[in-house]
Amino acid sequence: MTLFADEQAAPVGHAPLADRMRPATLAELLGQDALLGPGRLLTQALAAERLPSMILWGPPGCGKTTVARLVAKQSRLPFAALSAVFAGVKEVRAVVERAKSLLATGAGGSILFMDEIHRFNKAQQDAFLPYVENGTIILLGATTENPSFELNGALLSRCRVVVLNPLTEADLVVLLRRAVEDTERGLGRLGLNLEESLLQRIANEAEGDGRYALNLLETLVTVSGVEHNPRPLTLADLAACLHRRAALYDKAGEGHFNLISALHKSLRGSDADAALYWLARMLAGGEDGLYIARRLIRFASEDIGNADPQALGMALHAREAYHFLGSPEGELALAQAVVYLATAPKSNSLYTAYQAAQAVAKTTGHLLPPLHIRNAPTRLLKELGYGANYRYPHDHELGYVAAEYLPESLHGHRFYQPVARGFEREIAKRLAYWQRLKERANKKE
Repeated sequence: MTLFADEQAAPVGHAPLADRMRPATLAELLGQDALLGPGRLLTQALAAERLPSMILWGPPGCGKTTVARLVAKQSRLPFAALSAVFAGVKEVRAVVERAKSLLATGAGGSILFMDEIHRFNKAQQDAFLPYVENGTIILLGATTENPSFELNGALLSRCRVVVLNPLTEADLVVLLRRAVEDTERGLGRLGLNLEESLLQRIANEAEGDGRYALNLLETLVTVSGVEHNPRPLTLADLAACLHRRAALYDKAGEGHFNLISALHKSLRGSDADAALYWLARMLAGGEDGLYIARRLIRFASEDIGNADPQALGMALHAREAYHFLGSPEGELALAQAVVYLATAPKSNSLYTAYQAAQAVAKTTGHLLPPLHIRNAPTRLLKELGYGANYRYPHDHELGYVAAEYLPESLHGHRFYQPVARGFEREIAKRLAYWQRLKERANKKE
């Protein structure tokens, strides 16, 4: 097996933990059972000693580079690794010439691993075609980008596209536990005391990225100083490691913020008189009317939302009127909006729903959409099941079909809970109706 110089491993003691903990065998690889399980593509190809050219497609930290290295190791074929970030067609040709020489001696084809292959333009990708076609090289390309859009059709037709999945939290916990306990490659010599909840939190932060999880663990150990002062690590240590200080901003002192707070809370409390008073106070003090308009627009979505969908339009119109007329003529438009917002039905359901969705999205950013609602503009994506069995609601009498649109682990999750006030009362009726239709459909299944 041959390696390019820039791919030679650094000494174990100096390499990052993520590099040191790369699986030594395919059996150690986590999260890719669909690729390596009994009867799967790679397992069968290696057993038959007929390795196809492949494009390894998956998110960062899922093991694309590791798969390529381990496949080369197990196949015992000559191996060269390049990155499209640093290499060009010249370096590819050098690998091809070396592969030709080895082929002339009776050796099999050489494996060329091309990392970030999508960074080659379509013309550069053509350099692989004849040599993949005649077997001079077995191409293993790695990409985080959709091959249908980033690789040319001629190259795709000569390669198998292999989809690698993000690691699950359970996989990441296993990976982290290995690193903590491994005395040769990992952190085992430190005798770390890490609770399962801490490993779970790191895994959660990593969002399917094994490299990030190991890097975070290594940073935690370094920042906490446990290498020189042994002690149990806690969630507080991790929080300190992740902490980012927000920039402070003070436009015009405490009075400025006290008055805008008073206006906002008066609106929320449906007190039109108080809201008008605080509006007048702010304008008399020289506050920018457009700043007040922006706050009214925010209020319309945060504290009224769909209880009165016209509130947002009213706030936007007030902003446009003030922008057009200026002060003092435009101030009456702000006053009109203030009274409308103060007397409108209130609901923060939209605000709380979006906050809840943000919180869940932050911890589940690695979850993929269900196959049936993914876009399938290419033949490859259709073959992978994208868009399969999607039912178009407009083709149904009620304009509704009982289907799941969230990732599987979030099925049934409810973010938006409309109140029984204003227009949200009607929205709640619609949602309840659709829920009944879904429950009936599920019973039939």
